[in-house]
Amino acid sequence: MIKHITKLMLGLSLIFSIYSCSKDSPGDTPEPEPPGPDPNGLVYPAKEMRAVWLTTAWGLDWPLGDYTVAGQRQKYLAYLDKFKEMNVNTIFFQVRAMGDAYYASDYEPWATSITGTRGKDPGYDILTFLIEEAHARDIEFHAWMNPYRIATRANNGTAYPPLHSSINASWVVSHEKIQIYNPAREEVRKRIADIVKELISKYDVDGVHLDDYFYPDPSSAGVMVSDQADYETYGSGFSTIQAWRRANVDKAIEGIHNAIVATKPGVVFSISPAAGKDYNYNTLYADVAKWCQQGWLDLLIPQLYQEIGNNYNDFQTNLGIWTQFAYDVPVVIGHGFYKFGDSAQPAAFQSTTELEKQIDMAKKNKKIVGSAMYSAKYVLDNKIGITDKLSSLYEKPGVMPFLGRSNDAAPTSAANVRIEGNRLKWSTSGNVKSVVYYFPVVASGADRKGEVLAITEEHTIAVDKKGGYSVATLGVDHQESKPSDLVEKN
Repeated sequence: MIKHITKLMLGLSLIFSIYSCSKDSPGDTPEPEPPGPDPNGLVYPAKEMRAVWLTTAWGLDWPLGDYTVAGQRQKYLAYLDKFKEMNVNTIFFQVRAMGDAYYASDYEPWATSITGTRGKDPGYDILTFLIEEAHARDIEFHAWMNPYRIATRANNGTAYPPLHSSINASWVVSHEKIQIYNPAREEVRKRIADIVKELISKYDVDGVHLDDYFYPDPSSAGVMVSDQADYETYGSGFSTIQAWRRANVDKAIEGIHNAIVATKPGVVFSISPAAGKDYNYNTLYADVAKWCQQGWLDLLIPQLYQEIGNNYNDFQTNLGIWTQFAYDVPVVIGHGFYKFGDSAQPAAFQSTTELEKQIDMAKKNKKIVGSAMYSAKYVLDNKIGITDKLSSLYEKPGVMPFLGRSNDAAPTSAANVRIEGNRLKWSTSGNVKSVVYYFPVVASGADRKGEVLAITEEHTIAVDKKGGYSVATLGVDHQESKPSDLVEKN
């Protein structure tokens, strides 16, 4: 997506147009929530992650070349306040883009984009600030990490920066345009898992997120260093070098999953593959379907940045493929928000209607539990009114889905739900929030579709509209209780 921006930096953005497609039909696995129809015929709104990617590679979304503490804080808070206003409930913040870090790490230097100098301490605990401010606005913070990339350059005429003192040079491969950790090395796989363990042990992140960088694609890597010698050394038991490469990445993904489960199992592990399933498999050596089938992922977020009807990467076709091959893993759709209003993009992206069609299409598939927009700065730009359109689509609050791994018991239902005058009141127990649902029509046999009125820590809310109200409780992991019986305001 990230890969798109890298390739812009390298002048190779057209790679997206050649991803391969197939014609597999969508899967029909039920959505994780709600578990079934309400016995009273009420239609509760589907759970929905509403996310934005926030890119720090080259300072693209943040901090935009601002190396002052005050300026960085102001820019970040401006994003969060806008997201809160729009009912966005999740950010994927890039905390590790180039073998570096947005936090004090035993494995990585401080990121260049923070101070302008790689390895320079910024003088404040950036990640604690980022997380606490997001959580203060009820926005989840998922730490986006690039597993292999260490550095990029235009060509061999520029030297790569010195490696961190903890990195053994034999673990690194320096291609013409990208320097990466060698996916073939067991030491590298352990290091990546240890980096994840360090992060989630130190910081209260809600998730760990990887993008689509695994083995580099030849177009963006330039002249590549051969891994034939590695294959001969480490590849016994594999009939092809391609199968061996996929197995190397498999082991890294499984290692990250195992580290999360062993260290802090409530952390959600997600990956955002490139649009074409076959492209991931054949070029990046990422067998994403296998990772889903093995249960190593909690959430899949394919980057469906092309328009509906694209000749090479049709949005609808890829949506169907990924929801089928995600197996039991919930899916959030990544949208190319950056394309809207860009005159260089196809005609579909010159109208806000395309985004509405994409989101509506996704909602019809029960495997899909939300949307993610790439990327943050384009939300603030609001070209052709695309942010206004998204705000209208997110007009009501969205309840986060439960993503299936928890050590917590399901929350106790709200009690004593009642209306007194113009206030709805109820009681709860435990560390929970409450979701207030409103049903404009309560007559039996009528269209009884509800909406989310509020997600709150309070136990009372003003109600001034006729209709029915129901309250459910939410645990910290988004498990939801059985909703209360409807109480009616006449």
